[in-house]
Amino acid sequence: MKPVLALLAALAFGAVAQAQAQPRLPAPNFPSFGSPADVQAACDTGLKGAQQRVTQLEKRKLDAGWLAAFDDLTVYFEDHQGPVDFVLNVHPDKAVRDAAQACSLRWADFSSSLGQNEKLYRALQKAPRKDAIDAELVRLASGQFEDSGVALPKAKRERAKQILNRLTELDQQFGKTLRDAGTRVPFTVAELEGVPVSVWEKAPRNDQGRLMLGVDYPSYVPVMRSAVNGETRRRMWLAKTNEGGQGNLDVLAQIVTLRGEYAKLFGFKDYVDFNLRRRMAKDGATATRFLDSVTGAVNAREKTELEELRAAKAQHLGTPLEQTQVERWDATFYSERVKLQKFSVDQNAFRPYFPPQASLEFALHVIEKLMGVKYERVANTLWHSEAQTYVVSDAASGQAIGQLYVDLYPRDGKYNHAAVWPLRGSATRIGRTPVAALVVNFDRNGLTLDEVETLLHELGHAVHVNLSKTRYAATAGTTVMHDFVEAPSQMLEDWVYDKNVLKLMQDVCPTCKPVPDAMVAQAVAAKQYGKGGQFGRQHLYASYDLALHQSAKPEPLPLWAQMEGATPLGYVPGTMFPAGFAHIAGGYGAGYYGYLWSLVVAMDLRTAFAADKLSPTVGQRYRELVLGQGAQKPAPALVKDFLGRESNSQAFFEYLKK
Repeated sequence: MKPVLALLAALAFGAVAQAQAQPRLPAPNFPSFGSPADVQAACDTGLKGAQQRVTQLEKRKLDAGWLAAFDDLTVYFEDHQGPVDFVLNVHPDKAVRDAAQACSLRWADFSSSLGQNEKLYRALQKAPRKDAIDAELVRLASGQFEDSGVALPKAKRERAKQILNRLTELDQQFGKTLRDAGTRVPFTVAELEGVPVSVWEKAPRNDQGRLMLGVDYPSYVPVMRSAVNGETRRRMWLAKTNEGGQGNLDVLAQIVTLRGEYAKLFGFKDYVDFNLRRRMAKDGATATRFLDSVTGAVNAREKTELEELRAAKAQHLGTPLEQTQVERWDATFYSERVKLQKFSVDQNAFRPYFPPQASLEFALHVIEKLMGVKYERVANTLWHSEAQTYVVSDAASGQAIGQLYVDLYPRDGKYNHAAVWPLRGSATRIGRTPVAALVVNFDRNGLTLDEVETLLHELGHAVHVNLSKTRYAATAGTTVMHDFVEAPSQMLEDWVYDKNVLKLMQDVCPTCKPVPDAMVAQAVAAKQYGKGGQFGRQHLYASYDLALHQSAKPEPLPLWAQMEGATPLGYVPGTMFPAGFAHIAGGYGAGYYGYLWSLVVAMDLRTAFAADKLSPTVGQRYRELVLGQGAQKPAPALVKDFLGRESNSQAFFEYLKK
């Protein structure tokens, strides 16, 4: 998911502001950007208005309404900067995307200046606060000012601003390279043996008549899972792994180097300790100890699994076991074969049961049952004809409480993973309702159970936004501590393996065939397989991220080759995975450990739903005590309020042992 640092970093996204939602209507609606000129006009107007509001706030008297006026800046940024920052990821017109990217850089420059505004920082410290919610806003906003360099000496402050602006530019350049790559791999029909016909039958052909497959997920995943031809898998894997190219490796090196310089401006030895000091982990040493605690539980399992894959490959190809080697591009294919042999589970077999639109409505229905809300689709015009709008209402009162946009299918130039953008945060002080945008890239022919799990994960982020009920927009929804932000989404992933949950599909799609209970049972059993490889890979990503950001002279590819080379499957010379590692080029830099950290918390949260995953009583309590609170309380306090105790890692390590 794309992170948000609401307020000063101004990365929260928004739409046209209104004080009150109009029930059953898209209010506010996402602004229309029909041309680059539309973007330019919105940019000029938005930045002019932002400067006026900052000037007014600088002159404002320090009265009981000062914090609300301060939060109005976040509201303004969401409404004017936000649409531009979002649309550069999804608009079908490259010219509009490029114009939005240029505008986004102007907003970033404005935001970095705002973060160093000493007048507002000093006023914030003195602003009247009536309760703990006000105090937490002051604490969080003060930290953001300080992280922006407001307290640095003049020369260092100026350098900090230069670095922040350059980092935004480099992050956008990294993402744009991936979005606009348009990578295609040519295959003959024979080379695609085993791959479902629906994946390639409508693919364009080149001059030689070969099918041109992209590396988007609806193409890439089925090829890696199903292509019998090892060379087919190798070529597809290489195309995806090297998608960002040498250019992105150079950009990543610049990003990490600048982050290191930035941390040193504040007296920190590296960016890791600077970045983690306001998170649950607190510092790099704690994050490293956490990863080390996972290592022992994963390493032996990963090696055992690899031996099973080697045996499966030897059997498949008829080669002697001792002469058989599993390659990177083999792992997914032979893992699927082992699962099919041991558990009779074929992920592609789930696609007929989960049509994309019905799967979306099923996922929404799960949230309805669990958390006492109602989703209603409304006609609306957005950035693309297939993008959808849902009004979210409280089931008990019927009151509209939020809005959800959904963009389901891949296309050229679109963000090519799965993410949620928090377009607008809640602010009860002005009746402001939240808006989220769910962006995924699913196969039109249906979803695997793994993909339904992904859908629930991403929807979890949207729910976190939509069910937020915070006083201030700056502390709404996903503005929580970054190593907690994944927990509410990861918690919901497990719901797809519950037979009672899956039966809800018939409520939204009576004509859909129910998934047989036996298939679900087999999928549950198969889920226990492959944990070594799954967590081993996540551990590698997190460890690499920390090590890269602790390097005196960051060299992304040599470090990756060294660290991946130490894993059971090793490193493939000439490959450049970090060139596509967009998470650490962006907001997860020196923070990727948060995925595993959050998962520990998520599994602890699940214990409250152990008796019934659809318990409305527990769901309502979770909605109120965790999701509704946003960042009004620190994350550990939210978990304690819900569980009635401090969080622990018992559930996580018990899961690893199964």
